[in-house]
Amino acid sequence: MQTNQRPFWFQEALARESNRSVQVLAQDIHVDVCIIGGGFTGLWTAIHLKQKQPSLNIAVIEKDLCGSGASGRNGGCMLTWSTKFLSLKKLYGEAEAIRLVKASEQAIEAIEVFCQKHQIDAQLRRHGTLYTASNPAQQGELAPVLNELHRHGINAWQPWAQDKVQAESGSALHREGHFSEAAASVQPGFLVRGLKRVAEDMGIAIYEQTPMTGIEKEQSPVCIATPRGTIRAGKVVLALNAWMPSLFPAFKNSVVLVSSDMMITKPIPEALAQIGLKDGKTVIDGRTFVHYYRATPDGRLMLGKGGNYFSFANRVAKVFEEPSRYQQILNTAFRRFFPSLPLEAIDATWTGASDRSVTGMPFFGCLAENSDIVYGLGYSGNGVAQSWMGGQILSSLILGEDNAWTRSGLVTGPLAFFPSEPFRWLGAMIIRNAIRRKEMAEDSHRQPFWLDRHLAKLAKSAGKADK
Repeated sequence: MQTNQRPFWFQEALARESNRSVQVLAQDIHVDVCIIGGGFTGLWTAIHLKQKQPSLNIAVIEKDLCGSGASGRNGGCMLTWSTKFLSLKKLYGEAEAIRLVKASEQAIEAIEVFCQKHQIDAQLRRHGTLYTASNPAQQGELAPVLNELHRHGINAWQPWAQDKVQAESGSALHREGHFSEAAASVQPGFLVRGLKRVAEDMGIAIYEQTPMTGIEKEQSPVCIATPRGTIRAGKVVLALNAWMPSLFPAFKNSVVLVSSDMMITKPIPEALAQIGLKDGKTVIDGRTFVHYYRATPDGRLMLGKGGNYFSFANRVAKVFEEPSRYQQILNTAFRRFFPSLPLEAIDATWTGASDRSVTGMPFFGCLAENSDIVYGLGYSGNGVAQSWMGGQILSSLILGEDNAWTRSGLVTGPLAFFPSEPFRWLGAMIIRNAIRRKEMAEDSHRQPFWLDRHLAKLAKSAGKADK
């Protein structure tokens, strides 16, 4: 099994760049906009800005390589916000909830069109997604939200018979399923590195291996220090996601960093075809911290599990850069879903940090110290398509536009906060362990303990995450 520290997707993407060169900032520069963070959010923001105002002088700085964070190591599930409609309605009102569901569906199409136009071979496949129940307790969970989506004429989901669910998902474990065409899968490393290439072709300067070592937040222009050069910028975008709390203490209680752990097999196309995995649809079960899986074009099977490691004090710990320490959990899930596939087929595991907000939704805004500095984070495991929307929001804020994005309830900063340490970490452990006990009982068709059921509801209220 692969043991190097680069996650599989990202390593595969880098291997495809035979002529890769790294530009490091080595002088003082002055730009109109400096974007800190070279992942999906930062690159989409840069691209949207350049599309709107081609004359802008934009620089992106990235402490490692573009895509080396969450953007190059997630599960590649491009999902919409339709299953979060009830949460969206509660947080932002009915009209905005409807708009955001539609916008999240449009984002998938927009990303596909962008890749086609700019010849980004991201293995993007519009094969939909299948939400399932893998034990009796999960059956019927989608009914309330589907009823609301149907009432508003925005329901893209259709129920499938159990035999079709099992045949199309490749697993007899599933008891119920709903399918939506409004979803896709993608090789995230290929996508983020493709965005970098396109951004550079548009004239955006990208400096990799250029960490921010300091920022003078209250002055104008904003002064950003790096090891070998200083950047003076009229506007700044903080697209740091999991790294925000450690660099900007004001956000230390607005998110909690939690791992999503993934494994991928060697190419086994014949075995996958035999169990029914013949396309790129994503399959997601009804857990709080979900199982998710999909096949790749070359016949590999990727399976992931969210909600394992919770970081104390939101430190971006070494665990996020290593092969998964939750191999046994992944192995157990692999055996349960695919008993005919051998564990020896597993080729690699890796871990990613997800910045989970209290509401389960991302949030955007301007720093209190300086309205010329804008930020966005808290995607909560649903960011592959939503980062395109984040780029729309942040570019609109930078340009001072008055539009549906800047008027959105998403642009109000964090709506709630986690307790301070050590209470946050202790609480997270108590809830995580209660969820584990509850779901193990449900898998065994046993009644969970009353306390575990009620503790699990505290996480369930924010919606599913970590894909």
